[in-house]
Amino acid sequence: MRTIPNRKVRLGVVGLGRAFSLMLPTFLADDRVRIAAACDPREVARQQFARDFNAPVYDDLAAMASSPDIDAIYIASPHQFHAAHASLAAENGKHLLVEKPMALSMAECDQMIEACVRGGVQMIVGHCHSFDSPYLQARQLIQSGRFGAVRMIHALNYTDFLYRPRRPEELQTEAGGGAVFSQAAHQIDIVRLLAGSPATRVRATLGRWDLARPTEGAYCAMLWFEGGAYASLSYSGYGRFDSDDWNGGFTEMGFPARDADYGKARRRLAAMGSAEEEARLKAAGTYGGSSWQSPVGNERPVANQHFGPVIVSCEHADIRPMPDGVWIYGNTQREHIPLRVPAVPRFEVIDELVDVVVHGRRPLHDGPWARSTLEVCLAMLTSARDESDVVLINQNVAASGPIGATPVDQTLCQ
Repeated sequence: MRTIPNRKVRLGVVGLGRAFSLMLPTFLADDRVRIAAACDPREVARQQFARDFNAPVYDDLAAMASSPDIDAIYIASPHQFHAAHASLAAENGKHLLVEKPMALSMAECDQMIEACVRGGVQMIVGHCHSFDSPYLQARQLIQSGRFGAVRMIHALNYTDFLYRPRRPEELQTEAGGGAVFSQAAHQIDIVRLLAGSPATRVRATLGRWDLARPTEGAYCAMLWFEGGAYASLSYSGYGRFDSDDWNGGFTEMGFPARDADYGKARRRLAAMGSAEEEARLKAAGTYGGSSWQSPVGNERPVANQHFGPVIVSCEHADIRPMPDGVWIYGNTQREHIPLRVPAVPRFEVIDELVDVVVHGRRPLHDGPWARSTLEVCLAMLTSARDESDVVLINQNVAASGPIGATPVDQTLCQ
């Protein structure tokens, strides 16, 4: 596998939308990576990028992917373009950082993995919240064997996901929209990481409760694993109760939750007159848009990121990852293992990127791992449609090794 000397990873970006906007604070703060180029169909976004980074911009991925001045490419384009964009980049010898979900079909995942083999490169899929330090720390504790085998996992989350500004295809499940592709990918990744064994079957039901938002905004699922462990996953994106209240009052991104934000997404959407106006509102708030705000100088997170309450029941203890650390509930006493606030948000993603590009190591969140998460997402949709269990046949267990030890060291934390 191609590696580079011990220097900054030169990263090209495909898609300067919301995903890039959320990762931008990481790229700006982490001195192990340098944003070296970008490709986007929007001229206003390309102009903004050229001003901000004094780096080349492209409206054609083939031209950027062939550049010798790029080590890896961040695929942050809409879901339906992941397979084509990732394959093109890999065949040009570029390592990949691909936004979740990996793709929209198992065949597309296979195409991407095969392209990486041909190109001699590695692929990391994320950001999924299974990168977050609280879940990686909990995984390390479970792997220590101190608490025995995993028996049961509960994961739940209540957000305003469905009422944030959307493009029309984001409200169409068949086009990669809805809560399963965009949100279940987080929970599935987390519970698979913590269970530590292959999933075997799934049973799910979906909630589609708003005719004006014609996709699933909620789901419940049961996921079974080899060895007898099982997990329950519940999610609602209908913007009422917010489970940040059960995660120490911290938002998903690690900021203090504010009472003034309650109902904000629904109020803003109610002022929209059409789907076109909603799409324009989303575009305005993403990178280069008229209302986009640079993260430079903005408020910093005060806790680690999370994806709602998670409790892992092991043979000898219950383990609860939280934004400020991990709680261990034993038979007669409980223990809190604190985690410091990261100096770089989502530094865990860059940990894996540097391990791949600089050191030639296999990532934890690689292509086969993400393919297995997508299989569960697709099985949830099938299970809900057919009202039946779905057997899983393409499950891959996360690699173990030095990557999993990163959260204990917290080398990038202050």
